[in-house]
Amino acid sequence: MIPFNVPPYCGREDAYVLEAIHSHKICGDGAFTKKCHAWLEQHTGAERALLTTSGSHALDMAALLCRLEPGDEVILPSYTFSSTANAFVLTGAVPVFVDVRPDTMNIDEKCIEPAITSRTRAICVVHYAGVACEMDEIMAIARRHGLLVVEDAAQGVMSSYKGRALGTIGDYGCYSFHESKNYSMGEGGALLMRRADPRAEVIREKGTNRARFLRGQVDKYTWEDLGSSYLPSELNAAYLYGQLEMADEINAARLHSWDLYRQGLAPLHDAGRIDWQTVPEGCQHNAHMFYIKARDLAERTALIAYLKAHGVGSVFHYVPLHSAAAGLRFGRFHGEDRYTTRESERLLRLPMYYGLADADVEKAVDTVAAFYREARA
Repeated sequence: MIPFNVPPYCGREDAYVLEAIHSHKICGDGAFTKKCHAWLEQHTGAERALLTTSGSHALDMAALLCRLEPGDEVILPSYTFSSTANAFVLTGAVPVFVDVRPDTMNIDEKCIEPAITSRTRAICVVHYAGVACEMDEIMAIARRHGLLVVEDAAQGVMSSYKGRALGTIGDYGCYSFHESKNYSMGEGGALLMRRADPRAEVIREKGTNRARFLRGQVDKYTWEDLGSSYLPSELNAAYLYGQLEMADEINAARLHSWDLYRQGLAPLHDAGRIDWQTVPEGCQHNAHMFYIKARDLAERTALIAYLKAHGVGSVFHYVPLHSAAAGLRFGRFHGEDRYTTRESERLLRLPMYYGLADADVEKAVDTVAAFYREARA
């Protein structure tokens, strides 16, 4: 069986975790956390980066930094993971869902402005599959209306938009280092800030000024603001740093697999049997996933079952949030759902991970092709 995902592992992680153990500093913000912060800031251009316990917690911190109040509204796509909306719901804000573009599955920038009301405070974009949203247009809308922009770039590490790293274009960017991501610490994430906000350290340290205390900037630390324990263990940071050091190699390997899929499935695409991911001009993606789109839900369901029966793992992805029980309870959909539900029911993700063998990509391609040959027969 070709698995759908294998968590990344490069070989240095063991030694780094052991080093962290013997440093007697394993609770977080030790040497490896600092190395990860430096790597993220250097490679993205963010003024400040902070590791978090998850991508979800990075979003939670971003929502708190937006200073949202109950009843405020945040515009976001419905086609995303629950964490994107949860972060804002936890502040009492209302998620206002809008439609996606069928070519990228990203928020449709043309749907944002009509959804703005007097209560709108922020826009949260999701860079699906590591492919950037149309950020120039979105940032222009935000400037016109005085709105903050949060980038859910959970899938976007090493991706860029017109030369700018995803997560550094809006006010706050959020990465995920979950085991399903290109770079992993098991569970983890990072908050990126275009302009450093000293309140972020306080929120991350349970609402205290402990970070300033540890730097010798205050003689004792106290409770200053709301917050929680958002900093990860030093063991997780050590594991992650072993992969960040290999980021270029990991990225190149994933892009190689992505290109093989593209070449192998081109005949089916050109014949109109499947659709696939679009990467607009100016967007450098990171091969976070390779997905195709079947004709409809029934065909996708049959294709997933066929792939499984022939030893290839594949999955569908998000159920649109506006149709979920919590989405109906906490938010609303603005405008017409032209593409979100229809396109989400067609989308199927094929195996993609660091270390995926060329032969396994070829087997997945051949199996998809065999399904469509048999379907035609």
